[in-house]
Amino acid sequence: MSATSERAVWDAVETLPRPELRALQLERLRATVGRVLEGQPLGAARLRDAGVTAPGDVAALDDVMRLPFTVKADLRDSYPFGMFAVPREQLVRVHASSGSHGKPTVVGYTRADLEAWTELMARSMTMAGVRPGMVLHNANGYGLFTGGHGFHDGGQRIGATVIPVSGGFSARQAMLLRDLGGQVLCATPSYALVIAQALREAGIEVDELRLELGLFGGEPFTDEMRAQIERELALTALMFYGLSEMCGPGVAAECPARAGLHVQEDHFLVEVIDPNSGLVVDEGEGGELVFTTLAKEALPLIRYRTGDVGSVTSEPCGCGRTLARIRSLRGRLDDMLIVRGVNLFPSHVEHLLLGVEEVAPHYRLIVERPEHMDELTVECEPVSADVDRVELAARLEPLLREHTGIRIAVSVVEPGAVPRSEGKAVRVVDRRPT
Repeated sequence: MSATSERAVWDAVETLPRPELRALQLERLRATVGRVLEGQPLGAARLRDAGVTAPGDVAALDDVMRLPFTVKADLRDSYPFGMFAVPREQLVRVHASSGSHGKPTVVGYTRADLEAWTELMARSMTMAGVRPGMVLHNANGYGLFTGGHGFHDGGQRIGATVIPVSGGFSARQAMLLRDLGGQVLCATPSYALVIAQALREAGIEVDELRLELGLFGGEPFTDEMRAQIERELALTALMFYGLSEMCGPGVAAECPARAGLHVQEDHFLVEVIDPNSGLVVDEGEGGELVFTTLAKEALPLIRYRTGDVGSVTSEPCGCGRTLARIRSLRGRLDDMLIVRGVNLFPSHVEHLLLGVEEVAPHYRLIVERPEHMDELTVECEPVSADVDRVELAARLEPLLREHTGIRIAVSVVEPGAVPRSEGKAVRVVDRRPT
């Protein structure tokens, strides 16, 4: 569907009445079950063990709850192409994770999959406010990482002028933002702050830029981090959510109301489960996000456990879209630290740190076990070299203890000393012996 400058809704499915949307989901869920039964040996075996031997065995949408889960280890164990439901020759593109914990997770796309992904990104970016003719500065990485390609193709589909800068060379990012008149910045939120720092170092004032929108994904960010980005870059920051196992970015995104991330429910069936029991929780309760693909050809996945923590609501949004929304996206289960019996997400620490005016939005959590007990240190920076770092650390330690329930040492280092990332920020450094 082509875009016009007046359109704020890319596709009519975004405003479908929910009964019609659920009927479409059921139809597509059955088709996904059929694709898995026909072409994905591991998934087919699990479906048969669950008593599902034909698409018609899924009589209602809620029947998804009796279908087996898929997990990231399944993709790693099937490396590289064992989870695909089409012959390798039908793949027109392959992406992969970094493989930092072993073999990378390999995902693939048929031509129809790529077309669907492009449409989802155009839909999401239109929802965020991108319009034909806008200049889109894409500072996401390209290559095997899905982020750069997703925003690139979606922007082109809308009719934006896409600048494929990719990540790195931050001084050049600053120069090109000013000289080429970028109106939309696409990046991870942590790298947006690196670009803001590069602008300051280049002596480029924010009023020399034309920035209006920031589309940020790849990592969650708190309201405090969002406010910091908006102050430093004078734009409206909106969150995008995705994972390569589904398509990449484009699974869910915020509209300008910023009341949650709209899930593209005609392509992804979302559930929230208790990560321990695996049971679905009531709407609005927090838990682990689980997605089932509804249109993927190459890599159909049923009840894929993302490891991401959030909640979902289907209450109407002020923007008029009827799509369910993800709220309280707090991070990943495997990012959660358990220190002396207390569960702690990096986002909780970020919320506390950035609530203090003298703290810059660059930090990391270092976990060590010098003897028999885990020790946690927060390494952060002051907003300027004029701040008394010793005094600031002395104020932060009781604040963190009061709100987390554990003792956390604070090391306030010199400005610029916390390592920067061109992509996803590394918030946790685990130095405990394995």
